[in-house]
Amino acid sequence: MAQPRIAILAGGGSLPLELAAALRATGADPAIICIRGFADRATRSASATTIDIVDVKGLLEALERLRCSSVVLAGTVSRPSGAVALGVFAALRNRAELAIILKPLLEQGDDGLLRGVASYLEGKGYTVLGSGELAPQLFAAAGRMGSVEIGREEADAIETGRRTLAALSPFDIGQAVVVRGRRVIAIEGPEGTDRMLKRVRAIGRRSMFRPPETGGVLVKMPKIGQDLRLDLPAIGPRTIARASAAGLAGIAVAAGQTLVLDRRATIAAADRAGLFLVGIAPWSEPQP
Repeated sequence: MAQPRIAILAGGGSLPLELAAALRATGADPAIICIRGFADRATRSASATTIDIVDVKGLLEALERLRCSSVVLAGTVSRPSGAVALGVFAALRNRAELAIILKPLLEQGDDGLLRGVASYLEGKGYTVLGSGELAPQLFAAAGRMGSVEIGREEADAIETGRRTLAALSPFDIGQAVVVRGRRVIAIEGPEGTDRMLKRVRAIGRRSMFRPPETGGVLVKMPKIGQDLRLDLPAIGPRTIARASAAGLAGIAVAAGQTLVLDRRATIAAADRAGLFLVGIAPWSEPQP
């Protein structure tokens, strides 16, 4: 009899394929289910099937057809429009099931959709797993990950970033800040880290009244109490390029709780750009 499989419900970015490769290295046979409009072309090429976002009926049919007993959500998705919510209403006539999906779908929090999908799947008997428990090697290691050292000023900036993110956690604002010295330059909103770094670059440009601003640290960590199965902070080569363009000195991320996509390329890009890259203690551990 065929063994139950793990389904990778795939959004955007390289994580779905990196996770699939890590699982296959253990002898598993994951099935990739792409979310239409979010999954990258390479992920779609390797997928078993594609569904529309919040197409719960199609998802359940795919899980049964592919003999999957558990699901891991991997990759980026954004909150869908009100028209999608109406589509869910049409597909689900059971009021209890509607509440499970639509209540978090309509929340302001950026991971409300994923919470709703996870709760719905668990109610149908599926186990919802996290990337961290399946492939911990994809996450940031503790300590320096590249060749660039951290200065005293940058260490102070990291601590300021940690305290800022801790204070912001109850408000579900974002997972990243940029700090120069002890001054918070930017806070991540729904636009994501890349666009935040573009704002930082614009803020630091030279004007007729002041020289260009450089230095500073991107600090990226999950919110305190966040469900790490569903919404993880991540960095990759593009993050390094944006941070370098913004004139930053380096990047600090929560060790064991932040994905480092395309790890070799990310670390090599940081070294070339002269940026430090460090894994710092997560919320569950004291900061040394």
